Amino acid sequence: MAVSGFEGFEKRIELHFSGDDPATGKGLRRLDFALLEKVLHTVQCTVVSAVGNKHLDSYVLSESSLFVYPTKLIIKTCGTTQLLKSVRPLADHALTVGLTLCRCRYTRGSFIFPQAQPYPHTSFEQEIVYLEEHLPMNLSCKKASIMNSESSHKWHVFTACDVGLTVGKVGMHADDDLYMVEICMTELDPVLAKKFSRRLNDGKTGDSAGREMTRVTGIRDINKNAIICDYAFDPCGYSMNGLDGARYSTVHVTPEDGFSYASFESSGSVYDCKEGILEVSKKVVEIFRPRALSVSITTCGARYEGWRGVERAIEPLGLRLTSCTSEEFLNSGRVVFQTFTTCWK
Repeated sequence: MAVSGFEGFEKRIELHFSGDDPATGKGLRRLDFALLEKVLHTVQCTVVSAVGNKHLDSYVLSESSLFVYPTKLIIKTCGTTQLLKSVRPLADHALTVGLTLCRCRYTRGSFIFPQAQPYPHTSFEQEIVYLEEHLPMNLSCKKASIMNSESSHKWHVFTACDVGLTVGKVGMHADDDLYMVEICMTELDPVLAKKFSRRLNDGKTGDSAGREMTRVTGIRDINKNAIICDYAFDPCGYSMNGLDGARYSTVHVTPEDGFSYASFESSGSVYDCKEGILEVSKKVVEIFRPRALSVSITTCGARYEGWRGVERAIEPLGLRLTSCTSEEFLNSGRVVFQTFTTCWK
């Protein structure tokens, strides 16, 4: 917990692996849960709920989420967690199931309370140094960028990949036709934010209170086909992971006045869901009604221009586009980062 308040902005690491698992095809999903727990404890978070399907395993954490695919792993954590301390242990554990780390992507927004972040998250420069020191030697093709650098809200991106890999080769092809969207929202509507606080002695578990929040806030309607794993913290706060086939979505909410924050993240096919991102963006913004938000859309391989419609989708909700930047990351895709603020003061 930060001295001034809880840090809602998440740190996110995405790790891709290459290799063969002819026995089961489960790859990283074969890792013993105790090993994953040990890594999470090092990061300073724990598992509070879980759900899986034939494609992936999903864990709601005390600080955000973990998703485990056969050859891909995503962790995002908020607060004062030390996320980057997970990278080397996970790379080493993957070797035990015949997989080698071949690509890494680290992203985050601008912290609300940067002075409260512990090493190695004291600055983006320090995070880069730490990653370069702890990533395997084969990930020698690297790039770091602070997108929207002249604004108060920036998007920090670091990528690294095996120089011998190109999009379409082993370990890369699974995401060629996918997009990933991250929506970060601050200054939530206080009435809507209160829906993510629990009543004193409500007699509910974190799971049952979470299910109620999912229903009454409209989060259940974002993707009605998804299997939902949700959790409500005491006295306030909420997390949700949703699984729809091989695609995932996740929502995290810090509702406290003065530093309220909510995030939404989802993956999808650039071919099967060309307009879906616009509808989803609108639904998410309607649930929270933030005064400021950012939208980051990442694609790898296929070109996806759906980001062009985001402004049109959410402008009727009283938000105007304040910046838009785009950048290419070798073998790690294209990132388009947009920021919005309310049209009123």
